[in-house]
Parts: sequence; C-alpha cells; structure tokens
Amino acid sequence: MDKTRRMSRIFKGNGKSLIVAMDHGTFNGASPAIENPGETIKKIVKGGADAAIVNLGVAKKFAKELAPIGLIARLDMPPTFLGKGHDSTLIFDVEYALRLGADAVIINVGIGNGVEHKAIPALAKVVNYCDSVGMPLCAEVIPGGFDAGMAIRTLENVARCNRIVCELGPDFIKTPYVPGFKKVVKETFCPLVILGGPKTDNPEEFLGLIKNSLDEGALGVAMGRNIWGAEDPVNMTRAIASLIHENASVDEAYGILKGGN
Repeated sequence: MDKTRRMSRIFKGNGKSLIVAMDHGTFNGASPAIENPGETIKKIVKGGADAAIVNLGVAKKFAKELAPIGLIARLDMPPTFLGKGHDSTLIFDVEYALRLGADAVIINVGIGNGVEHKAIPALAKVVNYCDSVGMPLCAEVIPGGFDAGMAIRTLENVARCNRIVCELGPDFIKTPYVPGFKKVVKETFCPLVILGGPKTDNPEEFLGLIKNSLDEGALGVAMGRNIWGAEDPVNMTRAIASLIHENASVDEAYGILKGGN
C-alpha cells in the first residue's frame, strides 16, 4: 500500500522535517519539562514542529493536542533507568498504532554484539507488516544499541550501521550526527534525520550542529531534550524550523531563539 500521504504529514514540501522526540518517559519517568505532555505538545506545535515521536500512552491521552502535527508512535521500549544493557524490546504492534491514527512508527535498531540478535528480527517483522498496510517506519540506528557510549559512534560505525539497516527496508532513519556526515548520506539510500543526544547548555553550538547536518545531507532532526528542555521551547522550535524549512543561517536562527523574528 502507498505511504505517500502519511509520509507527507512528516516530511513537508521541501522534503525535510522537524520531529520532536517526546518518548523519554518509558526509560526515565517524568523528565523535567515533559511532566505534562499536553502542554509541551502545544508549545512545539506553536513553534512549528512537523511531527512528534511519542509512546502509545501519550498518543491515546493527548490525541487532540497531537492532531495538528504528524504522529510517530514508538513500538518498543529500551531498558528503564533501573535496567541494564542497550537492547530494546518490541512491545506493541503496528496494528495498534494504526488504530490510534499514527502517521508512522519507530523502533530502535541497535547494531552490535548483544543487541542486533534481537533488533534485526524485530525490524524485519515490523518492515513486513508496515509494507502490507502502508505505514511508514523509522528505524533509530545507533551503533551498540540504545544509549550505548559515545566512543562507539565513530563516523565509520555510523555509516556502516546505517547502510546495514537501509538494506532491511525502513522508510527513514533517525541516527546520531558525526562530523563528516556526508559519508553516512553517501553510503545510505534512506532519508536521514539526526537525533539530539544529551542536553546542552550552548544553544548556539546546538543550532550550528543542526546546520552542519543539513548542509551535509540530513533531511531534518528528531530531537527532544534540547527542544522541550530549552528555556523557551516555542522559540527553540521556531529557530530549528527556520534552519530546516527556510535555510536560515545560524545567526538568524539564534536571533529567533532570543526573541527576534
């Protein structure tokens, strides 16, 4: 079945997307700034987000607030803050996400010892069903698996892991940005959006990283803590949207963040 309509809810007219990740609750509980998901969703919608990644409980409870933007439903769950390891477990199916009106689904796909034995069969299962019902699938590709250390996220590892996952059929990929990202883009054939990583206290540097990723071929971002955890989530969303959809400079985006146009 065709996925065009659902994909267009996420990737806008210029083929790019500002996705806000709000799926942190299943591993970290009520993170600061998303204790009330409905209020946070209103802020990112006001700022110009194209889509949000949420867990299915949030999708059910806050359907009205999510209605103006694309809904990407997470089907799996990583280890909780009391757990251990880096592998994620598939806990929901695509049919449930369809019933909740999702425009896409997302699962973690860790590549490496101790994670790929579970991640790759889960990906194959979800790809097969998504293709049968016209549901776009985002694979979150991280060398070593969920929350693995930064040392394993080398340019070579990120590029090779993304190519491996591309071969298995997802519709788009969320992955870490690393300097030299052009290599990752060149060696893959899926649209790539970059994840946000740890909270930063340097918003100008953060906007610069996004600009670099776009210049090197990323088609947007799928970020959370550095958007809804910002001092002004609305203007941070606006600033990032200007980079993605208006080709703004870092200085222009920083001006928006600080209350400019």
